[in-house]
Amino acid sequence: MDEYLSEKEQWEALKGWLRTNGVWIIAGIAFGALLLAGWRWYQARVDRVAVEAGAKYGQILEALDRGDKTRATTLTAELERDYSSSPYLDQAHLVAARVAVESAELDRAVNILKSVMDGTKDKQLALVARLRLARVQAAQGKPDEALATLNAADAGAFKPRFQEARGDVLFAKGDKAGALKEYRAAREGAITQSVDAQTLDLKIDDLLADNTAVAAVPTVEAAKPAGAK
Repeated sequence: MDEYLSEKEQWEALKGWLRTNGVWIIAGIAFGALLLAGWRWYQARVDRVAVEAGAKYGQILEALDRGDKTRATTLTAELERDYSSSPYLDQAHLVAARVAVESAELDRAVNILKSVMDGTKDKQLALVARLRLARVQAAQGKPDEALATLNAADAGAFKPRFQEARGDVLFAKGDKAGALKEYRAAREGAITQSVDAQTLDLKIDDLLADNTAVAAVPTVEAAKPAGAK
């Protein structure tokens, strides 16, 4: 009997606790369900936006393949308006800069590349934009600006590519010794980095055939301090 009463008392206590806290339990469950539904909606939206932005970017490339720059410009503006946070927008701007270069609109290309370089959240993409900007500046006949652009950031994994670009700019300035030094440095990283080793070898060989370039580059022995062995 005592055991029976004990169980009954426990049940009554449980019912009392549920009456007191049941509303909060139900509210917590409902809130959790809302959070889960909200998260699923957000993920679905992110996926949908990514697909739509990717499709728009594909349309831009198709328009450019057809030579329809007007259509590509319109689609890029739509991409910027509707999907401003999408990484596809930065990619579209890089493509627009390339088209501007091909059309000899170098000033426009510079403005686009600076916008990507300064505005993108992707550090690697910013380096790509910086590298291309330097090459456009060199094409504009502004080698000092190009060198300043290349030297203003840590190139990281892009270091060999920056060194090759720096060599190209120095060669255009007539600094063959400086160009040879940069090409050699880039060649050392060509095994693991995205530079064309064969192209670098050709550039280095051409400069090595130029006695003025070789003479200006100190040899290993000449570079040692006095008394060094």
